[in-house]
Amino acid sequence: MGKVKVAFTTLGCRMNQFETSALEEKFSERGYTITNFEDTADIYVVNTCTVTKDADRTSRKILRQAKRKNPNAVVVATGCYAQISPEDLSRMEEVDIVAGNSHKTDLLEIVESYINERNEDKVFIDNIFREKDFKTFSISTFFEGTRPILKVQEGCNSFCSFCIIPFARGRVRSGKVREILEQVRILVDRGYREIVLTGTQLSQYGFDHREANLLTLLKEITKIENLYLVRLSSMGIDELDNEMIDFLTDNQKIAPHFHLSLQSADDRVLSDMRRNYTVSDYIRKVERMLKRRPETAIGTDIITGFPTEDREAFKNTVKNVKDIPFAYIHVFTYSPRENTQAFKLKDTVPPQEKKKRTKIMIDVSKEKSFRFRERFLNSKLKFLIIGQKDGKSIGLSPNYIHASLPVELEYNSIVEGKLVRIGLDREDNTAEVVHAFNHI
Repeated sequence: MGKVKVAFTTLGCRMNQFETSALEEKFSERGYTITNFEDTADIYVVNTCTVTKDADRTSRKILRQAKRKNPNAVVVATGCYAQISPEDLSRMEEVDIVAGNSHKTDLLEIVESYINERNEDKVFIDNIFREKDFKTFSISTFFEGTRPILKVQEGCNSFCSFCIIPFARGRVRSGKVREILEQVRILVDRGYREIVLTGTQLSQYGFDHREANLLTLLKEITKIENLYLVRLSSMGIDELDNEMIDFLTDNQKIAPHFHLSLQSADDRVLSDMRRNYTVSDYIRKVERMLKRRPETAIGTDIITGFPTEDREAFKNTVKNVKDIPFAYIHVFTYSPRENTQAFKLKDTVPPQEKKKRTKIMIDVSKEKSFRFRERFLNSKLKFLIIGQKDGKSIGLSPNYIHASLPVELEYNSIVEGKLVRIGLDREDNTAEVVHAFNHI
């Protein structure tokens, strides 16, 4: 069995990354050899994304590429695209197995049944809205980097008019506090300094039970000894009240880096998107965060070309986004998704105009990123060494600044997982570390 090679690749969010990592470990423990996706393998697993049509196209492209590498390989499509559009994938001659999100934890058994028992079943999909229990994998050690991702929640109850994800992940299901704390302790005992908590909509943790909410969970996690940092994945601004904001900005074990999706900075468009806040609501909460912890990095998502985004609405979005001190912006061009409310709207924004608006917003994002880094030039920041690239050590600060240590530095051979204090003083958008002061 050890000679059977399995290759994985992941599209999309951090939760997919966690689940792929856990699948890799599960296959490895069973005796399979995990290999690079670019290599020839006996089994290829593509953990797909469906957030946009481009993501769908990319998933199909990668599945075809896998079969071309080895026509005799078993090619598996799992993840959100598999959950939403199993018929599309099952019609592809290159795809042997289609397994939705509710079957990910059983994927090893599904693959082995297909291979060993000549099981002719190809599609494994359940109604995701019937899922009531939080399903996840046992704690994974199969991490390539130094920051393990821990899934604590799945699903979303918001049903924004443009978003397909609730149909792919279902309604909110949350992990039990006791089990999450046990997993965090295991990771800390294994020497991990930073842990990333993730979920479909992390701020909705606990919406499905009365045991805890995200605030009470974080209060318990941050009591764990020897835990250096907890970083939070994307959250919704409307779930963050003053008590939550004050805790996030007071507790030094919480990374001062919050990804708070905005989507549009025009109130009318926000209403059409079924977002439960106004631009002023968003700004007020961000300002409170930054006033209490000025070094905080605020990231966001912006969708350009939403069907009801006229020129005036886009103008408002650009103006308001420029006024908000973002550290970075993820820009997406609106992509109509079946089953969503927005799919029924007349798409009034021509493709070329969408492309133009996307470019404008990307330029705003680049300027924002540069200005944020510029604030910390000539500063001494803590960095966790998270990897190596091109012969250099790559560091990540608590407030999400990436930096590389030049070859000539004494500390360039710092091993992954170590903390160093580093100075930034190169005035360009690819600012590099020019001095590592000491180990911490």
